[in-house]
Amino acid sequence: MTHWHRVSTTLLGIVLFVGVGYAAEPAEVGKFVNARIEIGEMMTNYFKGGTGYGEGQRPSPEQMNAMRDDINAKLTTLLAKQDLTLDEYRKRSPEIFGDDAAVKRYLEAHPDLKQRYDALPLDRMGRGGSTGRGY
Repeated sequence: MTHWHRVSTTLLGIVLFVGVGYAAEPAEVGKFVNARIEIGEMMTNYFKGGTGYGEGQRPSPEQMNAMRDDINAKLTTLLAKQDLTLDEYRKRSPEIFGDDAAVKRYLEAHPDLKQRYDALPLDRMGRGGSTGRGY
């Protein structure tokens, strides 16, 4: 075995070990998937039917601040059920949902949740190429 072959084999082993070490735990995936489902359903209901600001009219800055505060309060309450904070969810969700295989495994094991997850609006949930907040 050549020196180069040993080095490359060692590096491959390290990469695989690190990859397995950073894989999301099923319990964590479950917390984040459940949180995303609840958040998506809450946000859908929050904006259902419009807000009556007039056709094509944006809310005032004061109304936007009030909505942001109200939404953040609701999100904080929802996330507390999963033992998560809003900051932790926003920080860790890209990592958790970036592991497509783990999310798919979890959803396949929970068909009722998969149905609810699949019903979420893709363009507003940080999936499907959105550049939004990615709740």
